[in-house]
Amino acid sequence: MITVKNIFKTYGKGEAAARALREVSFTISKGEMVSITGPSGCGKSTLLHILAGIESIDNGEIWIGDAPIHTWDDKKIAKLRLARMGFVFQSYHLIPVLSAWENTALPLIAAGIPANQAKARALEALKEVGLADKALHYPSVLSGGQNQRVAIARAIVGKPDIIWADEPTGALDTDTAEQIIGMLEMLNRHHGTTIVIVTHDPRIASRTTRAIRLQNGRVIHDGGVAL
Repeated sequence: MITVKNIFKTYGKGEAAARALREVSFTISKGEMVSITGPSGCGKSTLLHILAGIESIDNGEIWIGDAPIHTWDDKKIAKLRLARMGFVFQSYHLIPVLSAWENTALPLIAAGIPANQAKARALEALKEVGLADKALHYPSVLSGGQNQRVAIARAIVGKPDIIWADEPTGALDTDTAEQIIGMLEMLNRHHGTTIVIVTHDPRIASRTTRAIRLQNGRVIHDGGVAL
C-alpha cells in the first residue's frame, strides 16, 4: 500500500538548512494501523505530509500502491488524495459557517459528486460516527470530541484506502481521546482501512499494531509498540 525508499527532506539552504528527514525507508501493508512516534521536532508531521503528497522530498521515492507520487505534479497528486485518502487533524479544520453534514460532504463536492448524493453519503458517515442527530449543528455548538468525530466522518465519507491522522487526540481529554482512537480502530477492523497516526502519546501508539519511531529525522525503531 505505502512504500518509502530512502527519502530526504531539508528546509532552508546553506548554514540555515535544517535536515528534517534522512534515509527514511519502510513499507506499510494494506489494512495496517501504524503509529509514527518520536519527540517534538523529530519529523513526524513532516513525514505524514510527505506521505500524503502535501510536501515534496529532496531525494528518494514515495509509492502509494503503484502510484509513484514523487514523480507526480500537484494536480495529479490532488486527484489521488480525493480518490484514495482521508485526513484527520488535531485542530479539526472544520469550516465554522458550515453544518456538520456540510463539512462532512466537502470532499465529495470537491470530487464533483452531485449535491443530493453528497448529502446522503455525508449523513451516512455521520451516523457511522454516532452523530446522526448533530447533522445540522455547527462546529461552535459541538464539543471537541464531537468536532473530531465530524472530522472523521469527513475523512471516511469518500471511502478512502488510507486515513492520515496527525495528532488526532492532541486537543482532547483522556476519555474523549479513548473514544476517538476506538473509532479509528473500528474503521481499521471493520473496513480494512489503512490508518497512519502521528502521535507523541505512548497510550495512543500502544493501540496500534506497529510503531515507526523517529529521532532526529531517522527511523530508530520499526515494529512492535513496546518502545
